[in-house]
Amino acid sequence: MQLTGSEIVIECLKEQGVDTVFGYPGGTILNVYDALYKHSKEITHILTSHEQGAAHAADGYARATGKVGVCMATSGPGATNLVTGIATAYMDSIPLVAITANVGVPLLGRDSFQEIDIAGVTMPITKHNFIVKDVNKLADTIRRAFHIARSGRPGPVLVDITKDVTANKAEYVPTTPELITRVTETIKDTDVKTAVDMIQAAKKPYILVGGGAVLSGASAELAEFVEKVNAPVCDTLMGKGAFDGTNPLYTGMLGMHGTKTSNFGVSKCDLLIVVGSRFSDRVYGNAANFARDAKVLQIDVDAAEINKNIKTEASIIGDIKSVLELLNAKLTKLDHSDWLEEIHSLEEQYPMVYSKEVLSGPFIMEKLDEITGGDCIVTTEVGQHQMWAAQYFKYRKPRTLITSGGLGTMGYGLGASLGAKLANRDKTVFNIAGDGCFRMNMNEIATATRYNIPIIQIVMNNHVLGMVRQWQTLFYGQRYSATVLEDSVDFVKLAEAMGAKAYRVTSCEEFEPVVREAISLNIPVVIECVIGKDEKVFPMVAPGAAIADCFSEEDLASRFG
Repeated sequence: MQLTGSEIVIECLKEQGVDTVFGYPGGTILNVYDALYKHSKEITHILTSHEQGAAHAADGYARATGKVGVCMATSGPGATNLVTGIATAYMDSIPLVAITANVGVPLLGRDSFQEIDIAGVTMPITKHNFIVKDVNKLADTIRRAFHIARSGRPGPVLVDITKDVTANKAEYVPTTPELITRVTETIKDTDVKTAVDMIQAAKKPYILVGGGAVLSGASAELAEFVEKVNAPVCDTLMGKGAFDGTNPLYTGMLGMHGTKTSNFGVSKCDLLIVVGSRFSDRVYGNAANFARDAKVLQIDVDAAEINKNIKTEASIIGDIKSVLELLNAKLTKLDHSDWLEEIHSLEEQYPMVYSKEVLSGPFIMEKLDEITGGDCIVTTEVGQHQMWAAQYFKYRKPRTLITSGGLGTMGYGLGASLGAKLANRDKTVFNIAGDGCFRMNMNEIATATRYNIPIIQIVMNNHVLGMVRQWQTLFYGQRYSATVLEDSVDFVKLAEAMGAKAYRVTSCEEFEPVVREAISLNIPVVIECVIGKDEKVFPMVAPGAAIADCFSEEDLASRFG
């Protein structure tokens, strides 16, 4: 049948099972929005307050479901406003398709109104991108974009369509989407055998779980693997929830703000089994001194990650779930009781503690865990609050912590919470923010109230840029350059002005009843929690130091009096 390019876009989205898109219209993409209007019963469009919010919402939707998130924007500034969201998805390997429109083919390259080479701009931050100048190639391009976004190591793909292509007609033939197969052809029997031999020979194995285990849907296989290896488990920020955070073998996060148990334990192990982690510098600290006594066995779907940051003794390239299935079939249950006893003694020696006398980030996250029993989705912005959310909330299942890891995008979480809630309407969704992050994209509260998306926004307001101030305190002689936010901004009034219910909490006693009421209301709620400006995230590893040199607040006090 003959359809316009805009109608082809919508039909292709329906082919791919897309039920929700996030975006903001403009001149060059009007034809697509006109076609979308006619299919509003099949595809829900969420008009965000800013295009960056649309990209983050699509990202949050993808992380919460494992499906491809979709966002749309017009040419020029509309397209460039998506860039931060696309980069965020790229750094964390999130499947995303961004559809932009551009000026007509005759106007390309002429500095036309709102023209930008968005394909060129996003080339370094997409898995692939396209510019479509021929309507006859449009359907196949969109289908290919979705396949690329989902296959292998996932990632964002951009499709830029010229305005004349959205108006021109072509023959459209419905097609069933190509099945995505797991990457198994790269898994070598010799690599599997080597891995099994290394695991069986180890006396002090440790398992590090990264985001790849979440993306692969490998939680069940990972739990079986851990039980068979009988080893302690730590994770990265992106790996949280892949392994149950309440399991006795779980020792917490590794790295700059990891637990002392994990950091010291990995530094003592003789085999580090890395499951789907790319070894970010925030995880390994000083590469030369990372796990110096250990052999490293790395399992990853992307061969480019092997030996990129940390040298490995062995590796298996392939889908995490498939690799773990093979290893589980070849392993019998091992006994590392002496090693586990040593790790448990570290946990007893170095517990995660904080003062419960005053309202603080750790108190807020522990109390949220207690109130919900972990049965909720937590999204975050980036900073101290993000680390407290990682340290003090126990993630029992995958896709329950949604946060910007690789890019560290302030302003990410609120948009992401909208996407996560729309994907999981039966789940309570909290977005955890600091006051600095909330200022960046708080306009998306208006999106939440426009569509009555009942997210609960918690703002830990310490009136400073907390993480930067922490670094200034520890490493910059307490010179607080551009990090003090003492002003007259009233977040409660702002939230109410945008149509949300809002509360201000200043004590531990006030917090729980407010949260329980917010959950019961089932409407958009903002809870401002006033905390101390000098609250810090501990433990910590100084930049460039070995993870074995992590220190706590007590360590600093004893060192400097």
